[in-house]
Amino acid sequence: MKKGTIFDLKEFAVYDGPGLRQTVFLKGCPLRCNWCHNPEGLRVEPQLMVSTPSCTGCGRCKEVCKHETCIACGECVAVCPLHLRRIAGQVMTSQELADLILENSDYYAKYGGGVTFSGGEPLLQAEFLLEVLSLLPGVHKAIETSGFTDEETFRRVVEQLDYVIMDIKLFDEELHRKYTGVSNSKILTNAKQLCAGDKPFVIRIPVIPGVNDNEENYRRTAEWIAGAKMLEQVELLPYHKTAGAKYTMVGEKYRPLFDTDQKVQILQNIFREYGIRSSVL
Repeated sequence: MKKGTIFDLKEFAVYDGPGLRQTVFLKGCPLRCNWCHNPEGLRVEPQLMVSTPSCTGCGRCKEVCKHETCIACGECVAVCPLHLRRIAGQVMTSQELADLILENSDYYAKYGGGVTFSGGEPLLQAEFLLEVLSLLPGVHKAIETSGFTDEETFRRVVEQLDYVIMDIKLFDEELHRKYTGVSNSKILTNAKQLCAGDKPFVIRIPVIPGVNDNEENYRRTAEWIAGAKMLEQVELLPYHKTAGAKYTMVGEKYRPLFDTDQKVQILQNIFREYGIRSSVL
């Protein structure tokens, strides 16, 4: 039985696929998007999160800590009088996660939903994910992914799904490297695989001011996916200033390379030109 790490399970999700859904957030991501709003999902291993601005410095956490560097053991979590500390990340077997999902799966099915695997990047834990999917017969299964993986892994996972939500963040490869830390070649290749397939899917674009909210990026993306018979729509997700709120909790600094006060451009008419339905989340 394989083990994996999740950092959240959200109930009653309405933007992560058809109907009412559970969304499981798998930990770990190979991208470092400059606008990421879930920094606790970047590293695969569990980690301590602390609401430092509210800390009174009572010292109880230091009294119980037995380690020179944090190993996310959780000893300090229990003694914090203001409940400012928590562990982000829970290691589970595939059966444990499947059982957790199945507890309420009948309820979500009544509302046309199921479960969506998000992240982080769920494909980073592909073998664990595949085993979990095999343990969910009859459940509508979806993924929210960057598509950053090899073609064979992408194909194997998509075959076990009912629905795919996939990001195309930036079409230009150099800009993609600048703002996410990786090339987009694997992503575009897998997007083409999705376009040629028979699974219903959505392309999601996180709209970042001054980065990808321009006609060239929208148009090149539209050209790449135009004509895909199973494409339901393009979802535009505008940047929100709260994206950097959790970085101090994991001991990091939020360093956006763009003007967070700039207003984003939503050019839905470009997608309509290519016969593609679009919506703004």
